[in-house]
Amino acid sequence: MADTGELERLVIQAYDEPECNGTPTEFHAYVNPAEVTHSYEMEYSAASGQGTTAGRMDFNRVKPGDLTLAFFIDGTGANGRPADVQKQVADFKDITGYYGEIHRTRYLRIGWGTLQVKRWVLKSASIAYKLFRHDGVPLRALISATFIETYDDTTRLALEGNTSADLTHLRLVKAGDTLPGLCELVYGEPRMCVEVARANALDDFRRLEPGMQLRFPPLTR
Repeated sequence: MADTGELERLVIQAYDEPECNGTPTEFHAYVNPAEVTHSYEMEYSAASGQGTTAGRMDFNRVKPGDLTLAFFIDGTGANGRPADVQKQVADFKDITGYYGEIHRTRYLRIGWGTLQVKRWVLKSASIAYKLFRHDGVPLRALISATFIETYDDTTRLALEGNTSADLTHLRLVKAGDTLPGLCELVYGEPRMCVEVARANALDDFRRLEPGMQLRFPPLTR
């Protein structure tokens, strides 16, 4: 994006569907975060023999990443742009919290500057009110929030891109796909189609419907 000289504010866009399609509801940061923390974690299983003290760590998966942000809201007018602190907090809760129409929290996209836009859901949040008027109305607040990555099945499978025949694969069938052809891609052996058909309880593996999801179990050695 070209630099127009205008302040670009961090925005949270909320969607009802995991694909994040349609027109979103938005929350704009009053003050951009001074720090953005993106953390991720690997999961391993310890493989060691009985009576040993150490062993190799077998990789299991990459856990969904976390994004931690802090939103400062100032209702004093000290910067020339006073905010309604309680309304800003309520808007944040409405965007990120439980949404009755879909019986869960909404799916979020968070974007700012050149940060990679991903899909998130709220993991946790806390609100610290820092200053009050004489009648108890809050004048400053700090929202500390942590979001966790989430993807619809199609995007998740594309991002994982696992190709090893030692792993269980899930594939979405596209028009023109055949089971022997998919087995050739996954295993390098089209004759595995009989086992894959059995694993997916397919009566006729010669007719695959586009959009169906197939499980390709790991090769036994």
